Amino acid sequence: MSDETPICSAKGCRTDAVWVLAWNNPKIHTPDRRKTWLACEEHREHLSQFLGVRGFLKDVVPLTEWESAAGKSS
Repeated sequence: MSDETPICSAKGCRTDAVWVLAWNNPKIHTPDRRKTWLACEEHREHLSQFLGVRGFLKDVVPLTEWESAAGKSS
């Protein structure tokens, strides 16, 4: 496991991520599958809209909450 700070998934952004955007493409993923993009505060809305207009966005949660939930399930 890496101790590096997760960074935003927006192209060219190197800012620390604070949000997790959980998504899936229903044409290629099973309904329960979740892919994730990370977002800084500045890019959260843009990335959410990108996924949302395609019908891919499933959830947006704070990174700390996502990590806490992941720790409980492992």
